[in-house]
Amino acid sequence: MTTLTVLRIAEIAVAELHKKIKEAFEVFDHEVNNTVDVREIGTIVRSLGCCPREGELHDLIAEVEEEEPTGYVRFEKFLPVMTNVLLERRYRPIPEDILLRAFEVLDPLKRGFLSKEELIKYMTEEGEPFSQEEMEEMLSAAIDPESNTIHYKDYVTMMVIDEN
Repeated sequence: MTTLTVLRIAEIAVAELHKKIKEAFEVFDHEVNNTVDVREIGTIVRSLGCCPREGELHDLIAEVEEEEPTGYVRFEKFLPVMTNVLLERRYRPIPEDILLRAFEVLDPLKRGFLSKEELIKYMTEEGEPFSQEEMEEMLSAAIDPESNTIHYKDYVTMMVIDEN
């Protein structure tokens, strides 16, 4: 492959990334003025397959916000930062086997599930606590309403992002 061919392939790949980023950004550009509410940045970043921790998301927002924060992020500022994030494959999701092992640690009896109460306790009392909104969102997706439990193998399978 010639250097020119490699450069052309890279150029096409970057153009495709720009298109994906623009499409994700436009979903939240309600005023159609190339800006989005800063509170939507996490959703946009996650829709592009990235899973930053809260601290990483705050750092990213600080990088794309204006010098004097307005509460909005401009596309021109977001595009180069998000392009680099995607090219560097930053904020990759946690692999399925590691997520599964994390749930198994919380289930010493190896039942294959956790009760809603156990899950709430772990989410609010251990490690970095979930906000009320995060907890409600997870519970609505994770808890089986009939048994009031989370069958974590099924939940992990549902959560994992297919990178293909």
